[in-house]
Amino acid sequence: MNKNSSEKESPKAAGQAASQMGKRQRERAIVRASFVGIFGNLALTLFKFIVGFASNSIAIILDGVNNATDALSSIITIVGTKLAGRRANRAHPFGFGRLEYVTSVIIAAIILAAGIISLRESIDKILHPASTNYSTLAITVIVVAIVAKVAIGIYFHRRGKATNSQALIASGIDSNYDAVLSAGTLVVAIFQLVWNINIDGMVGLIISLVVCKAGIEVLGQAMAPLIGTREDDKFGRQIREYVEGFPEVQRAETLVLDNFGPNEIIGSIKIEVPDQMTARTISELSRKIELGVRRKFNVMLVVGINAANPSGAFEEVRDKLAQLTAANPAIISFGGFYGDQETHTVYFNLLLQFKCDGEAVQRQLVAQMQKTFPAYTFEVETDHDYEG
Repeated sequence: MNKNSSEKESPKAAGQAASQMGKRQRERAIVRASFVGIFGNLALTLFKFIVGFASNSIAIILDGVNNATDALSSIITIVGTKLAGRRANRAHPFGFGRLEYVTSVIIAAIILAAGIISLRESIDKILHPASTNYSTLAITVIVVAIVAKVAIGIYFHRRGKATNSQALIASGIDSNYDAVLSAGTLVVAIFQLVWNINIDGMVGLIISLVVCKAGIEVLGQAMAPLIGTREDDKFGRQIREYVEGFPEVQRAETLVLDNFGPNEIIGSIKIEVPDQMTARTISELSRKIELGVRRKFNVMLVVGINAANPSGAFEEVRDKLAQLTAANPAIISFGGFYGDQETHTVYFNLLLQFKCDGEAVQRQLVAQMQKTFPAYTFEVETDHDYEG
């Protein structure tokens, strides 16, 4: 029986909930949310174009262009979600989940392009200002746009969290940016109506820079999982704590998680078990761990085994190793300690800081151990702290 009887909330709870709802159900939820975004943003685009051209306001027109790109982003989100949901095949055994991140890269490129075009038009407006005419209708449309974009942003954020869709969450953030930008357009109108001061080009410039900034941020968030990033530290710790909750497991170490798309995480972990365990009991234990992690954390985990005999004839060797590793700041911890009496060989693993020279640390430690225990050979495997 697993000692972890209490259910702790994982930082990946949203992703687990999304997985429990089923891939097809998740896909339908993302598509529905995207259609809401498409219709909402197209309606705002139409309103802003009409009012912008009628009042000769570049700020309102550019705001409308931004809404149009948001609608296009929702269309791309639908296409990306559909493609990412395809079944794995022989050529792509881990599926197509990462296509959702590619979708976000395309969305970021669209946002950046819109921002650059807007920047050029705004600079032209500053250099060659034209008169603007804001009516009561224009003010009304701007206020309605602010309220609408806040509502769409909240909706996207909630649906994105519920479905673990980074594209929807990013769209929600972008929508909130739009609300701020529309508020800037409202400031333009107030300055024009109250003080008869034309700051249209300057506000358009600010809008363009904010849009560019949003595009760069979305691009960074989209590229991160494609390049490969560290999973949430708390999530990694919870998996290790769960695995170490099995009575037979003396220690869990070297957890590696690889993201193949939303709710598609594959990983491996090494565990220490007593060297007296049989192949059958080890097989049963590893199966329990793998099934448990799959059900609790939605992670396909492969368990590696290290036999350990830290007591007995090798206890003095292990104590010396513990003393040396604790004194070295480059070493986070050691594990997998096993001494072979027949060959006088000691095996162990080192978990190292990323910035250190792993080979140099290993050579120094082995030299120190062999100085104290010249009769033994030391075989060392080094790893880095991939997950928390």
